[in-house]
Amino acid sequence: MQTILHLSHIDLDGYGCQYLTQQCFEELHCYNANYGPEVTARLEEMLRRAKEEKLARPEREILLLVTDLNLTTKECNWLEREAMQVPAKIQLLDHHGTGASAAERFAWYLLDTERCATRITYDWLRKHYAFDPEGRNEKIVEAIDAIDIWKNESPYFEYGKVLLGMISGAREINRILFPEADRAYKLSLIDRARRILDETPLEEAPIVLDEALHGSKKSFFLLERNDTKDNLVADYVTRLLSADRERMSIDYRGYKGILGYNVGNASLIGNAFLLANPDYDFYMDVNSRGNFSLRSNDKLDVSAMAAEIGNGGGHPNASGGKIENYKDSFVYETLRDSIQRYIDEKTGNVEEGEQEQSKETEA
Repeated sequence: MQTILHLSHIDLDGYGCQYLTQQCFEELHCYNANYGPEVTARLEEMLRRAKEEKLARPEREILLLVTDLNLTTKECNWLEREAMQVPAKIQLLDHHGTGASAAERFAWYLLDTERCATRITYDWLRKHYAFDPEGRNEKIVEAIDAIDIWKNESPYFEYGKVLLGMISGAREINRILFPEADRAYKLSLIDRARRILDETPLEEAPIVLDEALHGSKKSFFLLERNDTKDNLVADYVTRLLSADRERMSIDYRGYKGILGYNVGNASLIGNAFLLANPDYDFYMDVNSRGNFSLRSNDKLDVSAMAAEIGNGGGHPNASGGKIENYKDSFVYETLRDSIQRYIDEKTGNVEEGEQEQSKETEA
């Protein structure tokens, strides 16, 4: 019995790999990362989960699967050392030539620049796990392969172009705040695209998919009754926020608030959250540049709050500003804690020792 921990990239090819593994494995835990320090952070999350799994069920084999991401030799050495301590196996499947030197040194690093990562993953799963013997995923894999490595002579290229825009435009759920919901959303779009490709002549399929995208998105967010897509998304995200509100709570001068990150549409979602959660006094959404929006429901003058913490202002129930010396993070808990410290410092709610510690941490 295996437990698979699967890290993949955040584009069409990366999610294409996870679309396949979620069909193949019964016990699968997925993670996603963009390039840079986020890769290490997600690998650390995977390793913590792997240790917990091994401790709870030592008889199970753990596999750390990485797709559509290349690692440096230094990162590979570190990952191999950490995996040996679990213990866990490693398999990396990638097509970026920048990983050539690492691929030469590590047996678990499979590199092939002639195929996209989704195609590599598909072939690997079929070889080692007898996956998809009927080839039901063959066409969608061809389309992803055609666009990802730019095979413009392929008959699937035009379909791949629509797929690419479909995933890059699927921004309704913030992946840092709600990674599982965001992933489920994108995989549902790929699944709908696969079914259209199976049911439609190839020359017509790109137009059919393009015209079906709005309905495909709405169908994911539809929970109880039909509405405009914006209202359905707002209701869906409000439910996510409400379900996870304790993790996301912050305080301003004794007022209870919730902190969103790049949620957007602050008026619609902020007011919907406050109506659904009357014990909360304000809603705050910060973006990756440190600009923030504030909403209240006659419980707090957020224009005064914006002026105090962010040199901002606005209206008593709708205001905004900017956090000084803002440092972005792809780990939500780190972001929330740093903003809470910032608010506390601005309002004088921090002891002198804590202020010094905060300055040292920022330095």
